[in-house]
Amino acid sequence: MFIVHIRLTNIICKEGDMDEQPQITSDDKLWALLAYVLSPLAPIIILLMEEKKDRPFIRAHNAQALVWGIVNVVGGTILSTVLFFCLGAPSVIIWAIGVFWGIKAYQGEYVTIPVITDFVKNQGWA
Repeated sequence: MFIVHIRLTNIICKEGDMDEQPQITSDDKLWALLAYVLSPLAPIIILLMEEKKDRPFIRAHNAQALVWGIVNVVGGTILSTVLFFCLGAPSVIIWAIGVFWGIKAYQGEYVTIPVITDFVKNQGWA
């Protein structure tokens, strides 16, 4: 009888540990979407919001979106300047890729951006 009680207690504790991980809310998904679509402005605003910046889902996407936004501004400006006949098309294309990742984040997925995701994780930002 004592052994059965211990085993049931261990099972209940293990199930309780799963409940401690925060769930991804619709609010988290919306902020992740906004971080990509309005990058780099929205990620900076999210960093200033105490209740949002510590949520794991938002934190992972926010750091990536901030770096992606900086790449968009710098890379898009350089490409648009060099390819002046494109009339800003490189910036729009780079932004559209960010919108795609934002939609994936809104669906509750963690997005892996080549080079940027590894950089963000190695820095400890996500």
